[in-house]
Amino acid sequence: MATTKDAPKKSRAHTIYKTEDGVRIPGVTTVLNVLNKPALVKWANNLGLQGIDSSKYRDSMADIGTLAHQMILDYFKGEKTDTSEYSSGQIDLAENCLLSFWEWEKGHDIKVIMAEVPLISREYGYGGTIDCFCELDGQATLLDFKTGKAIYEEMVFQVSSYRHLLIENGHSVDSVKILRIGRDATEGFDEKTIYNCETG
Repeated sequence: MATTKDAPKKSRAHTIYKTEDGVRIPGVTTVLNVLNKPALVKWANNLGLQGIDSSKYRDSMADIGTLAHQMILDYFKGEKTDTSEYSSGQIDLAENCLLSFWEWEKGHDIKVIMAEVPLISREYGYGGTIDCFCELDGQATLLDFKTGKAIYEEMVFQVSSYRHLLIENGHSVDSVKILRIGRDATEGFDEKTIYNCETG
């Protein structure tokens, strides 16, 4: 079982994961925050040298990522996304992500099984929210969306954890993919298939 705290629309609601007996367990991203991420140090330093507050910039980019995820989810459900809490610049960048997703989707047959679904691992004591589990070109596929500038190695740990969540909750997973959908109109998309989720 997982519950979501009420939060402003702009910030992605923090999901609280609990076991069936009510014990709170950490989410995958919380656990992975202990990893050394050297690219972040350089990135934050570069922003600081430009006079940009890295925390505010990160939060704004996170809002764009949240909106892009919601736009894709709403697209799957055939619903219109509420963008009233976002700036026009954030909406434009999130729409670029959606356009990149649509461009990627043209080459695939995708049937969504579940999207944005929180799951827990009783065996390992953690939770996580699956971006998309689908039948992709005939294969049961875990598809994780990223809106940043690159696909980083630590993302493999995240999708490996999500794969385990799906398997523990009764799903067979044939393929795991990370799909980076760019915020900038010139970025397009990058797809990475993760072949060995046990070792990265």
